[in-house]
Amino acid sequence: MKIEKPSNAFSMASWLALGIGILTYIIGLWNASMLLSEKGFYLTLLMFGLFGAVSVQKNVRDQLEDVPVTTIYYGISWFATIIPILLLMVGLWNADLLLSEKGFYGVAFILSLFAAVVVQKNTRDAESHVAMA
Repeated sequence: MKIEKPSNAFSMASWLALGIGILTYIIGLWNASMLLSEKGFYLTLLMFGLFGAVSVQKNVRDQLEDVPVTTIYYGISWFATIIPILLLMVGLWNADLLLSEKGFYGVAFILSLFAAVVVQKNTRDAESHVAMA
């Protein structure tokens, strides 16, 4: 299977999306009038979700390339992706925020997770392309 190196434009767009997602989420938290413990909760969800999303992408890619993946790590990766999303939904549902603020956090969170997956894919494709050359 030949792996194409991602274009520079696609790589830059994915890094830009990741930066925008994370930065807007953090700026939103910084400016929010919520308790510090709530801000910590939402920041932890972002970090946990990013780790989980990248881990799922890596596991799925490893399986496609016939790299051994343990079932337990594969399951933990999905757990680490789904739980932060569910906790964010519950947290925002119960938060004393405007509906527009809730949407802001949700969109920035999902953008960050998606962009992290794409950055991971691009990085792996670029490294695989170099290794094959």
